[in-house]
Amino acid sequence: MSVNLAIIYYSSTGTNYQLAEWAAEGAKQAGAEVKILKVQELAPESAIASNPAWKAHVDATKDVPVATPDDIVWADAIIFSTPTRFGNMASQMKQFLDLTGGIWFNGKTINKVVSAMTTAQNPHGGQEATLLALYTSMYHWGAIIVGPGYTDHSIFTAGGNPYGTSVSVDQNGKMIEDVKNAVMHQAKRTVTVAGWVKNGQA
Repeated sequence: MSVNLAIIYYSSTGTNYQLAEWAAEGAKQAGAEVKILKVQELAPESAIASNPAWKAHVDATKDVPVATPDDIVWADAIIFSTPTRFGNMASQMKQFLDLTGGIWFNGKTINKVVSAMTTAQNPHGGQEATLLALYTSMYHWGAIIVGPGYTDHSIFTAGGNPYGTSVSVDQNGKMIEDVKNAVMHQAKRTVTVAGWVKNGQA
């Protein structure tokens, strides 16, 4: 029984999109059916146009589907990826979560297996706080949170965040830590646990 995994991200200049792609690679290796979905952009066109890297990424990912609550209903598991904004998730991601009230009310978020990833400009820029804030919403969903913990050596190489893979990004938009293997491990672990839950419910 394969696991349906939705990887839902927000990315302004591409880092979280790259994390989502690595997560998809790991999840597919674990046998999951995967959708990569972006949340709706809320920033005005003028703000996007003023930043060449932001505009380039928006154009490059114009064909990535926008996530809807129906994608949560379809999914057995969800991996979120969001940049840190003042120690919290990006407003675009928060709005998406706020739009899930209908499916939450109807019990459609219960027992979804959830994990999350994040990015910031430096290691103490709110990465852990962002993941914990996102997970707070997941407790309300009745979701099952699967953090990577210290279940694989790749987590230490990536900086050792037990709540979810996080990466620092320099002024040129380049990732500082080597996190690809940690992201893939986190995705595989999420799919594995979701398989246990799905088979148990069956």
